[in-house]
Amino acid sequence: MKTRNNIIPKLTLIGAGPGDPDLITVKGIEALGSADVVLYDALVNKELLKYAPIGALKIYVGKRNKKHTYTQEQISALIVDNAFAYGNVVRLKGGDPFVFGRGFEEIQHAELFNIETEIIPGISSSIGVPTSQGIPVTNRGTSESFWVITGTTSKGKLSSDVKLAAQTSATIIILMGLNKLSEIVSVYKKHNKHDTAIALLQNGTLQSENLALGTIDTIEYIAKEEKIEAPAIIVIGDVVKLHKDFSLSLVDWKFLLN
Repeated sequence: MKTRNNIIPKLTLIGAGPGDPDLITVKGIEALGSADVVLYDALVNKELLKYAPIGALKIYVGKRNKKHTYTQEQISALIVDNAFAYGNVVRLKGGDPFVFGRGFEEIQHAELFNIETEIIPGISSSIGVPTSQGIPVTNRGTSESFWVITGTTSKGKLSSDVKLAAQTSATIIILMGLNKLSEIVSVYKKHNKHDTAIALLQNGTLQSENLALGTIDTIEYIAKEEKIEAPAIIVIGDVVKLHKDFSLSLVDWKFLLN
């Protein structure tokens, strides 16, 4: 479909990966090179914008800690308006756009206007960040499965899935949950999971990454001492014990807490 100016409207949805700009896919970089407009999120490494043409419009539409540059409805409108005005709109989202990224909603909205769409997956932070720290989300004899859960629902509440997660031996990965850490800990304690291993991974894959290792009983104290801040990923389960520093960290904190 062409407009009056022979512009072909298109939406290209790209997963930017977990933070390190080198972790975007080759296909993602190539697609950025043909962008007329780039709408990028808060968790996208700005170094990736260098792969877009110099003349391409670059618009920040990030949402972080309830501070929204644009609402989701406004972002969807920007996609449509810019696609018809300029052509190829690249929607650059952190991690993988279909893992708590609302990417599918944006694809659906664009297709309502008969806009051509393309989806390029990215490395999800839920897997890539633990892996970068040497924590496998599954390991033979340790964990047979993993769950990825949002810590905070659209209504600002702790996801009810956390209660189910506390009853399983699966690896639990919680995104957007650092502000709910106390509630998460409380749920696990109610299920007598006091000694369950837990890791908090802040700014994963970046030079500024920060790590806290502990147990359900100790992690709140450790998080304060290590000054863990959002964005951070929570990993809960026996696989955390496979981190090379877990045993040493546990001994150190037990000594300090006593």
